[in-house]
Amino acid sequence: MRVFVGCGLNAGMPTWSDLAADALTAGQLHDVLHLRSLVFVVEQECVYLDIDGLDLQPATRHVLATEGRAVVAVSRLLPGAGVVRIGRVVVAPSHRGTGLGRDVMRHSLAACATHWPGQPVLIAAQAHLQQFYGEFGFEVVGAPYDEDGIAHVDMRRA
Repeated sequence: MRVFVGCGLNAGMPTWSDLAADALTAGQLHDVLHLRSLVFVVEQECVYLDIDGLDLQPATRHVLATEGRAVVAVSRLLPGAGVVRIGRVVVAPSHRGTGLGRDVMRHSLAACATHWPGQPVLIAAQAHLQQFYGEFGFEVVGAPYDEDGIAHVDMRRA
């Protein structure tokens, strides 16, 4: 599986996967990291170390949307201390405006409910996406802060 972003892959409905860290193939991990770097590092001009050692932790899960061989959306689920964190939510530039962002959140929340039922869910949201995450029941739980030059807010969904 390889990421082909920006090439107009809107051929149909994506295939969704909810994968444990040890179930990711090397190709899938490569594609996830490539997409995240493309958007967070290059597009958003945010220089940070995305490879943080958490992607392959035993309890980590990844939600992937693929079309053909292309990874078009991802999120990372990190459980711990009675809560689950959804992070690294990203949609390929070629697929923005299609509703895929909402779909990745719906699939991520469903995975949280399946694997960690009843646990609250946290997200460190880019501040301009506060209303978007609010549509899924997230509420701001703290003051805005700067993370790598981008305004963020912590949000929680009970």
